[in-house]
Amino acid sequence: MADRITLEIATPTRLVVAETVDEIVIPGSQGYFGVLPGHAAFLTTLGIGELMYRIGRDEHYLAVSGGFAEVRNDKVIVLADTAERPEEIDRTRAERARERAERRLAGRVEEEVDYQRALAALARALARLLTAGRSR
Repeated sequence: MADRITLEIATPTRLVVAETVDEIVIPGSQGYFGVLPGHAAFLTTLGIGELMYRIGRDEHYLAVSGGFAEVRNDKVIVLADTAERPEEIDRTRAERARERAERRLAGRVEEEVDYQRALAALARALARLLTAGRSR
């Protein structure tokens, strides 16, 4: 059993993370799951939320949504639709997206509301705000 795990996080436009880490916590579509060295291999879809990876005592966070995560041997590959570091997140834009989604869900808009899309938009905005709050 290895002491560390290779982590790669990529989006369609860039490689976001390529690190050797001690632990990873990923938002799967069925809930969060943790990966330590020696984890069983599997493939899953990503949900919307905050991904955390730890190197020593330092924790690093990204807001992610959509895509896939593959755990194999001692490597984790995350192919996300979006992945943002705290310093890359525009907090004002994320706050406006949260307010817009909440208005839609509360029925305070004129047009027909797609509740699934509004819930996903709210989840993305909340994950982005949570992650942005972690910037140092």
